[in-house]
Amino acid sequence: MIDDVSLEILRILQEKARIPNIEVSRQIGLAPSAVLERIRKMEKQGIIDGYEVRLNPKRFASAQIAFVRVMVREQPDQTEIGEQLAAVPEIQEVHYIAGEDCYLVKLRAADADALGRLLRTRVHTINGVVATNTLPVLATYKETARIPIP
Repeated sequence: MIDDVSLEILRILQEKARIPNIEVSRQIGLAPSAVLERIRKMEKQGIIDGYEVRLNPKRFASAQIAFVRVMVREQPDQTEIGEQLAAVPEIQEVHYIAGEDCYLVKLRAADADALGRLLRTRVHTINGVVATNTLPVLATYKETARIPIP
């Protein structure tokens, strides 16, 4: 179980992962060494799964977001198709979903033309993919990987 101090550290780190430990310690009233020890413990326990930098997608010709429902033939091992989808660099998320045998993927491309090429050359060529249903995003109001902390 995570105590209130560790929850507060997690809130701070989700807001700004590169914040110096000394600043975290100042905000919560613990010694920097105690903060570092708690962070390392949470990393070791798998509570903190990693750190990453968020890049501006427009600067990398990846402004077009699309959610794609990928319908597949029923196969004994569905994980293979999921792994092949996950290997496509432009695909950011792969979810195996309930209902018809399919995946929901989130991907990024430069524009509609690049999106079409990506679907034709990388997604539809995966053995077992039967069809796709693509929902291009017109505007984004919120996009985050943050998890609400009580």
